[in-house]
Amino acid sequence: MELLQVADAVAREKSIDREEVLEAMEQAIQKAGRAKYGHEHDIRAVIDRKSGDIHLKRYREVVAEVENDVTQLPVGEWPDHAVGDFVIEDLPPIEFGRIAAQTAKQVIVQKVREAERQRQFREYKDRVGEIVNGIVKRVEYGNVTVDMGRAEAVLRRDESLPREHFKNGDRVRAYIYDVREEPRGPQIFLSRTHPQFMAALFKQEVPEIYDAIITIKAVARDPGSRAKIAVISKDSSIDPVGACVGMRGSRVQAVVGELQGEKIDIIPWSNDPATFVVNALAPAEVSKVVLDEAGNRIEVVVPDDQLSLAIGRRGQNVRLASMLTGWDIDILTEAEESERRQEEFRTRSVLFIEALEVDDVIAHLLITEGFASVEEIASTEVDELARIEGFDEDVAEELRNRAINFLETRNAAFEEERKALGVEDTIANVDGFTPEMLVKLGKAGVKTLDDLGDLAADELIEIVGEGAMDMEHANTAIMAARAHWFENEEATPA
Repeated sequence: MELLQVADAVAREKSIDREEVLEAMEQAIQKAGRAKYGHEHDIRAVIDRKSGDIHLKRYREVVAEVENDVTQLPVGEWPDHAVGDFVIEDLPPIEFGRIAAQTAKQVIVQKVREAERQRQFREYKDRVGEIVNGIVKRVEYGNVTVDMGRAEAVLRRDESLPREHFKNGDRVRAYIYDVREEPRGPQIFLSRTHPQFMAALFKQEVPEIYDAIITIKAVARDPGSRAKIAVISKDSSIDPVGACVGMRGSRVQAVVGELQGEKIDIIPWSNDPATFVVNALAPAEVSKVVLDEAGNRIEVVVPDDQLSLAIGRRGQNVRLASMLTGWDIDILTEAEESERRQEEFRTRSVLFIEALEVDDVIAHLLITEGFASVEEIASTEVDELARIEGFDEDVAEELRNRAINFLETRNAAFEEERKALGVEDTIANVDGFTPEMLVKLGKAGVKTLDDLGDLAADELIEIVGEGAMDMEHANTAIMAARAHWFENEEATPA
């Protein structure tokens, strides 16, 4: 019974199953038995779960042909046993000497430790995303080991806030961001810099977030310095920003205090990208926003006196706004934007004047109506062009014909250059390439289907030019070029 009491005590202390402790004891006794009778013997130990009695037994298998005299018996000598049965022989209890007892203790400690590790992994693997409290147990090279009561966790130096130092005995509040099994046992990793740590802190401080009335849509952090958090309310009568700030800033200050004074901008989330970006750049004022959805970029124009505020110290404000919204943000002043628009106007004017052989008045009219290329003019119906103020059908038709002739002449020149560069017709037959793109491919050394098939989508886009082709079309073109590889494989007999 004393053995069972020890097992119960260990199970309670380590928070593991009593059965696992008893199995560890059985393995320890079994190891001691083999050490006494010979390691080649199949000796097994069983502890009676009610009385605590130890039964030591030797197992020998009945076989048709004996290969090992120690663990096997011939079936002829045991007619009442079938092949595969075991002959079980009771062995006298063993007296544990000092060395045997020490070995048994080591086995039990090792097995109990393994069981404890498995218990920790099972318990904490489903707690990823939670905030936990613990006490600093030791600090090594800035890495902190945290005692959480039932387990230990690691808060690495790069997951701590800058200028944050811990010493033994300090209380720590952190976020479980990963739990994984490693050779030395399950490892629980904590973080105080993770964006979701801030989100979890707000969830604890703001009842509306806990009750899912307010949702945190995005978080961006420069740990220890500044952060932005985007929130939205399901209830139109509840202001999500006001709820997160709290009475006299009490709620947000509780989070700021935990994060060592990290400044937090609380942003109302919007489904409209332009509105969301404008909100995210607060406190800077925005005059104008231009979206490029294909390139996932957004151009923001701000008054000249707002530029430094929009960019922030060392680009912090615009960087956090970009992380929060998921858009690449380019910031221009009104003066820079005006200058760039004028330059674009001049460039397009020259293009239309030279390509269509018109004066600057007609070129300016076309630009004002939103035409950006000769291709757009060539593809526009005559009656639509005729609606432009100052144009009639004859002028519209003439302009369209000139645009078509210009493109045909230019494409013919590109076609000749493409052939001179040695770009094969098979590439020209792949959908999605203009004559100009084919010339660019030739200059880059892409002249066969195999050359094109060897490219990655981003390499192809870089060759033909940003904006000329998106990622989807680039992948489609590359797969079309690779099609003959698979045809060759199918033609090869198995």
